[in-house]
Formats: sequence, C-alpha cells, structure tokens
Amino acid sequence: MGAFDKIVAAVSPRRACEREAWRQQLEILRGYDAAGYGRLNAGWRVHNESAEVTDRFSRDVVRARARDLERNSDIAQSILHAYKRNVVGKGYTLQAKTGNDELDEKLEKAWRQWCKARNCDVTGEQSFNQMLRMAVDRKKVDGGLLFLYRYTKQGLVPFQLQAIEVDELDVTASKPKYQGNRVVGGIEYNQWRRPVGYWINQYDIEGWSLNDPVYVEAKDVYFYKSKKRPSQLREMSDMAPTITRVRDTNEFITAVSVKERIAACLAVFIKRAIPAGGFGRGGTRTPDGGMDYEGKKLAPGMIQSLGAGDEIQVVDPKGSGSDAAGFLKTQQGLIAAGQGLSYEAVSRDMSGATYSSARQNAIEDENTYTEDVELLTDFMSEVYETFVISCYLSGLVDMPGFWDKKAEYLSHTWTKAPKKWIDPAKESTAGKTALQSGQKTFQDVCAEQGKDWKEAVNEMAEVLEYGRSVGVELGGVIFGNGTTAAQQNTAGK
Repeated sequence: MGAFDKIVAAVSPRRACEREAWRQQLEILRGYDAAGYGRLNAGWRVHNESAEVTDRFSRDVVRARARDLERNSDIAQSILHAYKRNVVGKGYTLQAKTGNDELDEKLEKAWRQWCKARNCDVTGEQSFNQMLRMAVDRKKVDGGLLFLYRYTKQGLVPFQLQAIEVDELDVTASKPKYQGNRVVGGIEYNQWRRPVGYWINQYDIEGWSLNDPVYVEAKDVYFYKSKKRPSQLREMSDMAPTITRVRDTNEFITAVSVKERIAACLAVFIKRAIPAGGFGRGGTRTPDGGMDYEGKKLAPGMIQSLGAGDEIQVVDPKGSGSDAAGFLKTQQGLIAAGQGLSYEAVSRDMSGATYSSARQNAIEDENTYTEDVELLTDFMSEVYETFVISCYLSGLVDMPGFWDKKAEYLSHTWTKAPKKWIDPAKESTAGKTALQSGQKTFQDVCAEQGKDWKEAVNEMAEVLEYGRSVGVELGGVIFGNGTTAAQQNTAGK
C-alpha cells in the first residue's frame, strides 16, 4: 500500500478498500503482464502516437548522433561496412530482356557507359556503384537519401542523378503548391498521403542557405528510405535502436584504454633511512652524505647506486584488459543483433566459428540484407527505365514502336556479383549435386555466380571449340543433364 493509500485508509477505511478493489480489478482485466504498472514496470510510462509525431521531435537529434558515431566509432563503421559489402558489394550486372539479342547488347553496353561518373552524376564525381554505396550508408545513418532526376546535356543521354541529403528538405514550408494538399516535413502530400512534391532548400557552393526553396515534382524524385509504419511520412535512422549501445561501448573502451595506459606505467619510490635536507628546506645531499634522487628516471640498462640504508618500493598497477574482452564481445553481439546481423558479420572475428555455424550465419545475414537489396534494386530499376526512355528520345538506341511496346523494351533483370565460397570443395560439390538432381537449373547456378547463363554457354562453346581446334579435349565441363563435354561428344558420334 502506498503512502497516499495509507492516508486515505486512516481517514476513510471504506474508501481505501474501494480503491484497492478497483486496483485489483484493473490488474485482472489488463490480462498481460507487459501492460501492468506494478513494481517492475512502475517507471515505464508510454503512449501511442502516429509514426510522424513519434519521429518528428527525435529525428534530427538521432541523425546527428548517428553521424557522430559514423565519424568517430569503429564499431558503427563495422556495421556500415557490413551492409555496403553485402548489399552493393561489387555491384550489379544488367541483363536486358527485350527479346532481341542485338538490342539487349546495345542497351547493356550503353548502360555500362552511362554508369560512369561523368555520365550518371550531375557533379561528375561518383559512378553509379559509388552512389549506391553512399545511399546504403546514408540510409543506415541518416535514414534516407533523396535522388533528383536531372535532365541535362552534359552526359551520354539527357538524364543524370543528383543526390541530396534529407537535411535539405525545407521543414519550415507549410503552404502547399496545390489546393487540398498538406506539407509535412518539407514534403507535399495529397489526400491519400501520397507525395506529390518536395520543397528543397537551396544552398550556394559553400553550403550557405539561400532564401527561397525550390519545388520539385515527386515524379522527378526518388526518396530512398524504409517505411516501417503506415503512418510514417519521413525517414528515421536505421541505427536508432543501437546508437546508445554503440556509444556506451565506445565509452567503455575509452575507460579501459585509459586504465591500461595507467597500468602500463612503472613507478619507483625510494624509501630513505634518513630524510634528506633539514627543517623547511631541501638539499642536494642527505645529512649522512648519501645520494639525492630528485629528478632521476628509470632507463633501460641503467645502474644506480643507493644511499646507505635506502630501499626501493615498486608501484606496478595491474591491468584488466582481459576481463573486458568478454564484455566487448557481448556488446558487439548485441549491437549486431540489433541490426539483424551475426556477431561474425560485424566483428569479422571467426575464431569461434565452424564451417556449419559460419554457413548458417551467412544464410541468416543474407536474409537480413534481402530487404535492403530489394529496396536498392527497385531504385535501380526505376533509374534504368528512365535511362531507356532517354536513350529512345535522344536517338541513341533505335526501338521501333517504343510507346506501344514499352513494357517489352523496359524488361530487365539484375544479377549481383557473387561471393567467394567459404569451403570451395563442399560448396562446389553441393552445387554439382543440385544441378544433376534437378534441384537447380543451369540458369540458377549462373545467377548465383553473377553470370548470364547465355553468356556462360557461349563462353563454354567458344572454349570447347578452341580446344578441339588445337587438339585439346576439355571434358570437365558439366552440362544440365549431368554429362560432361566428352560424354556429349561420344553420344553425338
């Protein structure tokens, strides 16, 4: 019973009993321990709000703190590097699917050329892959990144990308351009909460803000971010759940580092048999004519005599670095888990991993990256489709009846560059078995290796033909039916 209830009981026992009865009834009706306000949850006061209201007052602070960790924390960088390595990696290969091999080859060649920095970036500083890596970083740290579609004459086709930070959205804008819309956080929405335009602050080349923002239609903007609630309007840093733990770990590492530096110091005190100097004054020699040690320091290999009766007392602080290793490993594991990753993926520490555990963690991590890969390839596809339209309008590629067969001309797929095998012998054997048993097709195997299966077949045919021309039989190539090139030749004869 609380203090107030005791006062009520002293004044009106009946009222106190009614209060206790109602309290017990509420606990019964609540049904969930997680909703209780007992001793363990007494300080846990929360309430429900829309995602935008929840995020609005924390967004800038969280972003600033995440950026600080990005600049100064190696643990934060380990997370960012893990996502860049696995979401973008070496990049993606375009496979045009127009149904016309010659046209596919032209589009793929033009795309490779456009992806160079001078063609795809309005600043001419980043290639398309570099922009993708930056987008992954900014999504994790800032919560998102805005890509503006710019139509210029300084590239291969009149289409380039301009990347701007979320800070450049004019959060002070309140008057919509079109009647019936609302402006929230610098973005103008219609009645369905669909973005129709973005109010972008303007800056000079040195970063000084100019007066009037510019309105950009939503069709010319791609907001690269994750949406986690239906009521969410703006972005929120993906690092938000782990920011405090990363900082606490950094502070712990700093404290341990300082302690270890102190522990590395060795001090020596001289315990005199007879104090040096007289009352109120010091001297260079002791009264008995002994040595004065003032200003003396330890040096490697030094030989120093002591005064008669003097003793040495050594101060050697003990460190505790080994005790911190377990704590740091636990913290890194929790930080990685907060981002959906395994400890090994973030720390790169494989000392306790086996092939099975490494393989299992790699599979689970791959599932975590899938969400970001899907978001990234959606953006890439939209960029590619705009690129193809620009190719047609500029006359770079001839595509008869383009607008009537637009879907066919824009058809494509992306192939991600493959990863190295953990155990080549085991994984190659598993791939061979899956291919021969029909669990995988030759197309599946090629896709896993980041190759186009038609190009792979053409390359194999070219190699086999050349081998026969010089009298060398390359019989180790496995075909989809499980036979080798030599067996195919024998069957043909």
